[in-house]
Amino acid sequence: MVEHFRQKINIVWFKRDFRLTDHAPLAAAIDSELPILLLGFLEPSLMQAPQSDIRHWRFVRQSADDINEQLRPGGHELFLLHCEVLDALKAIETYFDIKNIYSHEEVGIRHTYDRDKKVKEYCGRKGISWLESPYAGVIRGIAKRKNWPKHWYSIMQADQIAVNLKELLTVAWPADLVRLGDLSTVAPEITEDHASFQKGGETRARRYLCSFWSERVAHYNTHISKPQLSRKSCSRLSPYLAWGNLSIRQVYQSAATVKKESKHSWHINSFMSRLRWHCHFIQKFEMMDRYETENINQSYDELRTEWNEEKYQRWLHGETGYPLIDACMKCLHHTGYINFRMRSMIVSFLTHHLWLHWKRGADDLARLFLDFEPGIHYPQFQMQAGTTGYNTVRIYNPVKQSLEHDAEGEFIKTWLPQLAGLPLHFVHEPWKMTAMDQQIYDVQLGEQYPLPIVNIEASYRNAQKTLWSFKKRHDVRKRARQLLTKQDEENRPID
Repeated sequence: MVEHFRQKINIVWFKRDFRLTDHAPLAAAIDSELPILLLGFLEPSLMQAPQSDIRHWRFVRQSADDINEQLRPGGHELFLLHCEVLDALKAIETYFDIKNIYSHEEVGIRHTYDRDKKVKEYCGRKGISWLESPYAGVIRGIAKRKNWPKHWYSIMQADQIAVNLKELLTVAWPADLVRLGDLSTVAPEITEDHASFQKGGETRARRYLCSFWSERVAHYNTHISKPQLSRKSCSRLSPYLAWGNLSIRQVYQSAATVKKESKHSWHINSFMSRLRWHCHFIQKFEMMDRYETENINQSYDELRTEWNEEKYQRWLHGETGYPLIDACMKCLHHTGYINFRMRSMIVSFLTHHLWLHWKRGADDLARLFLDFEPGIHYPQFQMQAGTTGYNTVRIYNPVKQSLEHDAEGEFIKTWLPQLAGLPLHFVHEPWKMTAMDQQIYDVQLGEQYPLPIVNIEASYRNAQKTLWSFKKRHDVRKRARQLLTKQDEENRPID
């Protein structure tokens, strides 16, 4: 039996980089002059990961649709497949001779890391070259981060990668493989848009970027901690960066250009510094991915060993009896976004006031955040949970945060409409209502709104005492110094 002729091709694998500009793998594949298959994946196993939610895959589907809108005039298509990556490669190999796979390096969760190892092993057996481009100044395989900021700035200031779509040559999808990855098998919530969530795609990302510079940046610093006002004054670019609709470099250079003629340079400088911190945490996670699975400072393994499922569920679903906590959780479930301070506060409440381990909460919030970025999420979560041994321990008081950052109760009233008719002082502290107040305002505590799940004064004292006693321990401080040394932060004091 004579083997049929298999056309030589390259594959561009879109991972968390769904765009057509400043895209090194796509540019390199085009320059290779072989015809290309453009592929993205909705991997069933990844979709079952505890960090995964339909909102993520809807965003990916929207991002792929946007790419195809741009490619359609040239007769090209990005194929978004609902199947495992290895299954697709094996099927494609029966029709094509795959010479190279181009992609960005992915700083992902344990599941994607294990998947990539299997793909690399498969490529090695088949003689396929897998060429991975670095992501946003993150350096793979380094043991220490000496001079990393200088490297990062050099990447941000370098020319963007030019992608010549006029030279793009793609191949048609084989008719016999039409069933591979058929999107008709995915949940309809993925293939249908949802008005409460930001929509994915490079085109929409650019609109958000433009509107940020044209009007919203004017209140960036002043509103950044406000749960309601920040929804407009923050850039809202985080999901577009997390899923690669824009590169960090594109946003950085756009900011640098706008700043030259803007009267809002103070706000823009703050925004640009956060772009570096964005990559700083991803580099940290690249070097120590066990942030995802275990206490990074193992001396904290003795901490928070008991579990209370009822308390956890009340936190997760916004039924703690503390209005700002509950409003944040309701908002997350329905929109996938809250600002950074509110994220820190709900993690603090889970780990310090409820005294529950961070791991399950980290996975569930990853599922709720539309902009879930593993490299930021897990190091930040452990920093807020106080398990590094060197970060300042911050125990947020949700009432204080509410009074300072939602003084008029606008955010709380939006997400907890049962409290909207209360006088403002009760909106922030409804448990202070007497029985007569509850009758007058028709809000029965324990029915329309829950009583507080915990006494935050007592929980604060317990958390502060325990956490500071841990930080003073010799084993905690020794491991904290080791972590700082690995991250080249040896000059940073241990609190």
